[in-house]
Amino acid sequence: MKNLIFFLFILVIGTGSLQAQDKIDLTGTWVVDVNTDMGSGAPTFVLKQEGENITGTYTGSLGDAPVTGTLKGDVLHLEFSIQGNKITYDGTATAQEIKGSVDLAGMATGTFQGKRK
Repeated sequence: MKNLIFFLFILVIGTGSLQAQDKIDLTGTWVVDVNTDMGSGAPTFVLKQEGENITGTYTGSLGDAPVTGTLKGDVLHLEFSIQGNKITYDGTATAQEIKGSVDLAGMATGTFQGKRK
């Protein structure tokens, strides 16, 4: 019985350590390739992550804008507005890559893939 309790204790501790190592921090500069049905671009995001919350800036062909978003596990959501038009990026993230779909205020949709600068 003691061996079983010890084994379960080690299993719980080990699982917690693995989860801590798997946390993704997107803080930094990201260069993103965007392809939409209206054209393509290569904006830069400068992001700061605190817990699941993300803030930062977008700089690209649409202009400059403050960014907000979340990262829950590896599920990424970023958004910002340009001249009142809401732009959203939804996808997945690893420590070195982000990718998914982009919606340009309902006027165009496409995909994005980004890497750390």
